[in-house]
Amino acid sequence: MSNPAKPEVVVTRWWWVRHAPVRNDGGNIYGQTDIACDTGDREVFEAVAKILPRQAVWVASSLMRTHQTAEAIWATGFPRPAAMPHEAAFAEQHLGQWQGMNRAAFLASRPVGSHWFAGIDEPAPGGESFMDLYNRTCSAIDRLNLEHAGKDVIAVGHGGTIKAAVGLALGGLPEKGLAFDIDNCSVTRLDHFASSGKSIWRLPMVNQQ
Repeated sequence: MSNPAKPEVVVTRWWWVRHAPVRNDGGNIYGQTDIACDTGDREVFEAVAKILPRQAVWVASSLMRTHQTAEAIWATGFPRPAAMPHEAAFAEQHLGQWQGMNRAAFLASRPVGSHWFAGIDEPAPGGESFMDLYNRTCSAIDRLNLEHAGKDVIAVGHGGTIKAAVGLALGGLPEKGLAFDIDNCSVTRLDHFASSGKSIWRLPMVNQQ
């Protein structure tokens, strides 16, 4: 018998998958450039498929590399969902005029010790800051937590998006999320606990290879 004095706790489990590696960027920054990824290593996607829950809601960013990554997972025999909405809020940071610049040369020109392309509040010229990415990512997560409360959510996203989600789970500290490595085709699981207007996060798994 349930205890009426004990509030119900609803757990929504997020399974973040970073897209497969991009090989045709020429060593340049691509950000929100809609560039394809390499899904040729079937063994990698078979390994990812073994981790993910079968009964889940799927969502991906609006960029093709996340859709291609999802297709590669389904191609292993993983059950294809009836739908996979494309969330523009989960797209990578728009790096504006930095997109197309040589990545190594750009990073060498930045302050030593930076975890990202720029400080979290510094917008790329003609683009957005990491905080802009963080805020839109968090808003979408809050909305989907309500829509899919108590379910498993598989979200195929980007390094920046997943770092933002980790920062949210660490108590709303985006700069802490930037300290984590998020590799291509890695799985990061973040569990959201909601009860009586309160919520907390748990981080069971980050950057699982």
